[in-house]
Amino acid sequence: MANPRIGALVVGQSPRPEVERELRALAGGPVDLDLRGCLDGLSRAEIDTLTPIDDADTLFTRLPNGDGVTLSKKAVVAHGTKQLQELAAAGYDVTMVMCTGEFPDWIGKYKVLFPSRTLNAMVRGCLPEGRLGVFTPLQAQCAKSRKRWSEAGYDAQVVALSPNATPDEIRAAAETLKDHAPELLVLDCISYTRETKAVIRDVLGAPAILAVSSAVRTALELAD
Repeated sequence: MANPRIGALVVGQSPRPEVERELRALAGGPVDLDLRGCLDGLSRAEIDTLTPIDDADTLFTRLPNGDGVTLSKKAVVAHGTKQLQELAAAGYDVTMVMCTGEFPDWIGKYKVLFPSRTLNAMVRGCLPEGRLGVFTPLQAQCAKSRKRWSEAGYDAQVVALSPNATPDEIRAAAETLKDHAPELLVLDCISYTRETKAVIRDVLGAPAILAVSSAVRTALELAD
C-alpha cells in the first residue's frame, strides 16, 4: 500500500518540527509530507513588519526556531495564496491549512482541509452542548473565540495561553478555569502540543481536544 501523500501549509515558515512530529506519530508509519509555510523566503526582519491592524487580523504562529510571533492574517493570506494554490494543484491525497483560524479568502476556492472546521465538528460530536474551556494563544483573540463558541450554543470560557508557555504558566492558566468546571477542553491553535494538553488535563480533569491532532487524524482518515 502506498504511503499517505499529504500537503500542509503553515501560516508562518517551514520547517515545523513539532507539527511534523505529531503527524508522523499519529500515522504510525511512513508519510510523504510536503510541508510549506506562507512566509517561506521572507527574512525575520520582513516577518516582523507583518503586524496585525486589529484583533480580527491577528494570528499566532511558531517560527522554525521556536519563536512565537503575532502576524497579520491579511498579510499571511497575501503571501500564502501562491503556496496554497501550488499545494492544492499538486495532487496529494489531502492538502490542509495548518491553522485553526478562519480563512474566507481561501474557503471554497481550493480543495483543502481547514482545521477550524474539523475542530468545530469534533467538539460538536463530543459535546453537543455544555461548558467548554478554550485556550487560544493571544488575549486579542479571546473575545472573538468566546463569541464563536457562545453562538454555537456553548457556555464557553476562553483563556489566553501562549503555546510557548512553561509548564508552570500552563498550569496557572488552567487553574483560572476551575470554577467554570468545563466538561470539554479545546486547545484552539495548531502550535499547542501534547505536552500542553497533558498539563491542562491534569489540572482540570476533563477530556481535551488538541487542534493539531484533530486535523491530522482527519487528514490521515481521508488519505487512507
